[in-house]
Amino acid sequence: MNVIDNSSTHPKGVPMSDSSKQLMPLSLSAPGSNLGAYISTVNQIPILTAEQEKELADRYFYDQDLDAAKMLVMSHLRFVIHIARSYAGYGLPQGDLIQEGNLGLMKAVKRFDPTMGVRLVSFAVHWIKAEIHEYVIRNWRIVKIATTKAQRKLFFNLRSLKKSSKKLTLEEAQSIANDLNVTAEQVLEMEGRLTAYDAAFDAQGDDDDEGSTYVAPALYLEDNRYDPAKLIENEDYEEQSTNALHDAMDQLDDRSRNILQRRWLDDDKSTLHELAAEYNVSAERIRQLEKNAMEKIKVAMSSN
Repeated sequence: MNVIDNSSTHPKGVPMSDSSKQLMPLSLSAPGSNLGAYISTVNQIPILTAEQEKELADRYFYDQDLDAAKMLVMSHLRFVIHIARSYAGYGLPQGDLIQEGNLGLMKAVKRFDPTMGVRLVSFAVHWIKAEIHEYVIRNWRIVKIATTKAQRKLFFNLRSLKKSSKKLTLEEAQSIANDLNVTAEQVLEMEGRLTAYDAAFDAQGDDDDEGSTYVAPALYLEDNRYDPAKLIENEDYEEQSTNALHDAMDQLDDRSRNILQRRWLDDDKSTLHELAAEYNVSAERIRQLEKNAMEKIKVAMSSN
């Protein structure tokens, strides 16, 4: 495999640090031409550490270093493959799904702000999925009716919301319709289209059908609990939410902060009457202070 030894120098003549020294493919064929070779090559590209990623992201963000951007993209291609596999059930070429996901990854790298304190993969998941969603919407024959945001949400969520493989009852259809902000008729229509395309779980195509792109669900269904992108995304989100809450709490006055702390965060929570007696005000006044403080917290966290 042809590789670039990126231990050379920064484009401005500054030697690159050891943390940025990676072996990257010199060229990478499109996933559609030879999918197996593409996946094999991508899986050999090293995953960046947090420090390496931060250094490369800083170089692109501040210096528009295109070599750094390329290394960020290349090192995250494996995540695109993982995400694209979850869309295999729509019967579209896997190589095309990966190609679209790669476009989303490049958009994410272009927009990534390293000062936000999150890993690139966490930020990129949205962009990767958005590009794949658009591709599926444009190309899968069943989805031609999915033109509104609500209908697209219905299309991508109906399978998981159905409690069994049996046909939906009117009550079940109405419940799903309420959750997804569409009509029960739209739910039933979409179910009919999806059901018409269902295939046996482990059925294989005919051996003599060499041109078939069919892949049995048994070959691509996987346990997503250990999806590295999801794990990092969830970890970053939890850490970011905790930090945002602490920052928002610091903006409150001492009394409001103490009320929220003791009403919601302490293990041994205080009642309105206990706090009212301590501050020598009515329980209703404590409730009002608590409500106002919660509103301030929401505003502060939404702005982060």
